[in-house]
Amino acid sequence: MSLLFSPLTLRGVTIPNRVLVSPMCQYSAEDGLPDAWHLVHLGSRAVGGAGLVLTEATSVTPEGRITPWDTGLWSPAHVEAWKPVTAFIRGQGSVPGIQLAHAGRKAACDKPWRGGAPLARDAGGWKTLGPSEVAFGDYPVPRAMGLQDLEACVADFRLAADRARQAGFEVVEVHAAHGYLLHEFLSPLSNRREDDFGGSLSNRMRFPLAVVRAVREAWPQDKPVLVRISASDWKEGGWDLEQSIAFSRELREAGVDLVDVSSGGNAADQKIVLGPGYQVPFAAAIRRDAGLPVAAVGLITEPVQAEHVLATGQADAVCLARALLRDPYWPRHAAKALGVPLAWPDPYKRCETGPLGR
Repeated sequence: MSLLFSPLTLRGVTIPNRVLVSPMCQYSAEDGLPDAWHLVHLGSRAVGGAGLVLTEATSVTPEGRITPWDTGLWSPAHVEAWKPVTAFIRGQGSVPGIQLAHAGRKAACDKPWRGGAPLARDAGGWKTLGPSEVAFGDYPVPRAMGLQDLEACVADFRLAADRARQAGFEVVEVHAAHGYLLHEFLSPLSNRREDDFGGSLSNRMRFPLAVVRAVREAWPQDKPVLVRISASDWKEGGWDLEQSIAFSRELREAGVDLVDVSSGGNAADQKIVLGPGYQVPFAAAIRRDAGLPVAAVGLITEPVQAEHVLATGQADAVCLARALLRDPYWPRHAAKALGVPLAWPDPYKRCETGPLGR
């Protein structure tokens, strides 16, 4: 029996296998609206056999986008645009999930293939927000959020969660990683506040936890809430594994069902030590010490490697990103390699006995 291809049940949602599609920004939307590209991109991963298909970081406000071409969920029009995507994913036997996000001080940038630099106002950029007036590297200094900003942002996440329900998503993930807004509040590198939202660990967790609780309250009780975190800033004096474990314990108490464990993104001069599965030990520690399910991510590329992560109790699921960009049918290749039969869509059943079939 393969753990990788066993179901994972979170609340009332059963994910058919434990290959999860990581949120991967496409920078291809106009006015935040997903289009044919997003349907094909996400739909092909469902056809390819992934158990949970998560959208890219989808902003709860226009100014929360990493680039002007990110997807969004801040209006009824976005709900309607997402409906065909969720319906197609579900129709292939996969579970549609959405990552809700706010980019904070790392917003208003150009597309990565055009350099990804911050955009000037006259080129489509805008004034960014953050916990403090501390820039990310050579990015513009953000405006420090006041109490009204914080309250409005919590409300934006709450409303986006309800819109995600209307759009047909079955899983929602809150983005608190990679140096974006919620991570910025968690890390002492970016949060220099002297009020109730800065300083001590409990204060730095206050705003992210308020967002998570709002999403949990707005989201159906029979459906799971995930949170993606960066387990380390990879820089001395920053956010680290010990704080991540403490935060994950609070997430468990807030009703979060799984923590999606990544790392980095909040320090321009971070020193990441790369290697196959380099972030898996973070996931394993959080699973062991925080007492809730985790997904591991980061240079997991081979079927046996993914199976080993689960079989050794280091994680409950694996998230794949670049491996699934290179090969949307990675789950089907993996099932074949592990000797697991995986049902094909009816129009493709003629290939079941071929190189990838049984």
